[in-house]
Amino acid sequence: MELTRSVFEDFLKWKNSADRKPLIVEGARQIGKTWAMKRFGELYYRHTAYFNFESSEDLGREFEKTKDPRRILDVLQLYANQEIVPGDTLVIFDEIQQCNKALNSLKYFCETAPEYHIMAAGSLLGVSLSKGDSFPVGKVQFLPMHPLTFREFLLADNPSACRYLDALESFDPLPEFIVTRVGESFRRFQVCGGMPAVASALLEGRGMNEIEGLLNDILSSYLLDFARHAPGKDIPRITDLWHSIPSQLAKENRKFLYKVVKEGARAREYEDGLLWLQQAGLIHKIFCSSTPSLPLTAYDDLSAFKIYLCDVGLLRSLAKLPPDIFWTDNVLYKEFKGALTENIILQSLVANFRVLPRYWTSNGTAEIDFLLQEGLNVIPIEVKASVNTSGKSLSVYAKHFSPPLSIIFSMQNLRYEKGVLHVPLFLSDWTPQLLSMISKISSNE
Repeated sequence: MELTRSVFEDFLKWKNSADRKPLIVEGARQIGKTWAMKRFGELYYRHTAYFNFESSEDLGREFEKTKDPRRILDVLQLYANQEIVPGDTLVIFDEIQQCNKALNSLKYFCETAPEYHIMAAGSLLGVSLSKGDSFPVGKVQFLPMHPLTFREFLLADNPSACRYLDALESFDPLPEFIVTRVGESFRRFQVCGGMPAVASALLEGRGMNEIEGLLNDILSSYLLDFARHAPGKDIPRITDLWHSIPSQLAKENRKFLYKVVKEGARAREYEDGLLWLQQAGLIHKIFCSSTPSLPLTAYDDLSAFKIYLCDVGLLRSLAKLPPDIFWTDNVLYKEFKGALTENIILQSLVANFRVLPRYWTSNGTAEIDFLLQEGLNVIPIEVKASVNTSGKSLSVYAKHFSPPLSIIFSMQNLRYEKGVLHVPLFLSDWTPQLLSMISKISSNE
C-alpha cells in the first residue's frame, strides 16, 4: 500500500525555492527516505537519476578525481545512461555518507551549478557528519524526516475520518462514531508504529506474525549498525543503553539513570554512546528545564534528562509487549502504558513542531511531562493514558508561572475551556491546527 507522506510538501517548497541548495534529508534508518525521494521524483520531475554510493564503490572513486560539477555530471550521465537536464531531472545521492568527496561536492553544485536539483540522504548520515571531516557548511539545506505520523497512517486507514479531522473549525466534542473509528485506528498504529514497511503490512492485513517479524528485523539491523559503524569501545555500551530504554521508561518519573544501564555505570563512560544513538536518529533526549523561560534551551539542566525512542512501534517491540495489550484492560500494563503514551505524543510533537520539548519538575512534588516552545509562549503539556486527567502537577505549574495555555492529552473528548486545551490522544497530530483555532478566538476577543 502506498502511503502519502507530508514531507512531499517540504520537498515541493524546496523544488520551487528561488535560492534552492542541494537538499540533505536526515532521519533514522528505514523511515522511508529513499522511497520518498524516488516517489517525489516520479511525481514532480520528468526524470529521476538515482545513485547509491553503498552499492557502487566505483561511483565514489569518480568524485575523487574532480571537484568540477560539470565533469561529475558527465560521469553521472554515463552511469545512469540518461541525460541529466536542469529542472527536469531530480538527482538523488543515496547512502552519501559512504563517500565524503561526494558529500563535499554538494558545495560546488551549490556555487557553480545551482540549476541542478540534487537530493541526498544516507543511513547514519548524522553519525558521519559528526566525525569532523570537511563539510559544505552553508551550501546545503537540511530537512529532518521522521517516521510515519498517525495522521499519515489514518489517511490510508480511514481517509474520510482523516478529512473530517482536517476540517475541524470548532472545539465541539467529536461525534462518538469518529472517536470510535479513529480510536481503533490509533490502537492499530500503536501496534505497528511509524516504520512504513511495518505500517503497510498492517494496513494490507498481512497478519501479526509478519508485522512482528518486520519490527524484529529492523531492531536486528540497528544492532548490526552498532557493530559495524560505532567506535569499537562504544559498541557494548551503545547496545546496553539501547536495551535499557524500556526499563528507563518503566520507572515512575522516567528520568534516565545510568545505574539502570549497568550497576556502577558512570556518565562519562556512556555519554558518547548516547550521543551516537542521538546522531543516528534512534532516540530523543529530553532535558529537564530549570525555568520555563524563553528560550527553553538556555535553561536546560544537563544532568537530568529522559530518553525516548524515535518510534512507538519499535519501543513496543523492544519491550516485548504483545500487540493484543491495546485491546485489554490488563492492570499489569498500567505503568508502561503511560510510558508508551508519552512516547507517541513526543513523536507527534517532534514531527509537527520540529523542536525537542523539555520537561519540568518541582522538587519531586510535581512534574510536567513536556514543555513546548511555540512562538513567544511556553506551553505545559500533560499526557494521560486514560480518561482520568486528575493530578496536581498542572495546578502547581500554573500557580508558579500562570501560562496562558496548557494542553492535556488524554482519552477524553476535545474541548477548550479556561485556558486548558483537552486533546484526545489520537488528535495529537492536529495540535498545530488546534492552536491556530485558539489564536483566532483570542484575536476576536
